[in-house]
Amino acid sequence: MKSNEFVEYVIGDQLVDLPGMSARAMFSGFGLYKEGTIVGIIVADELYLKVDETNKAEYDAMGSEPFTYDMKNGKKTSLSYYKIPLEILENREELARLVEISYDISLRKAMEKGKKKKK
Repeated sequence: MKSNEFVEYVIGDQLVDLPGMSARAMFSGFGLYKEGTIVGIIVADELYLKVDETNKAEYDAMGSEPFTYDMKNGKKTSLSYYKIPLEILENREELARLVEISYDISLRKAMEKGKKKKK
């Protein structure tokens, strides 16, 4: 599946019932947004959703791994986005639930950043 087809599958098929979903090209993939707030990334036809300490254990239990990439200096860097397994990707209700959690995480992180800037 080509990247644009995969993005269309995620948004147009699997998350069609979730309002406010969109994707924008970024770097070598796409950002996945809900109501303009980033909730995930799509890279190489894989979906990764935002994770933090509140839901990392759930992703570990499903055998998920963080998105990683190689830095120019040869070191690997991990981001706080974890891969969605195929069985979850194909389950619209479960996928929507995880997207909503990622949305809440992103909103909370944005609020925390705003508070830090005001200090």
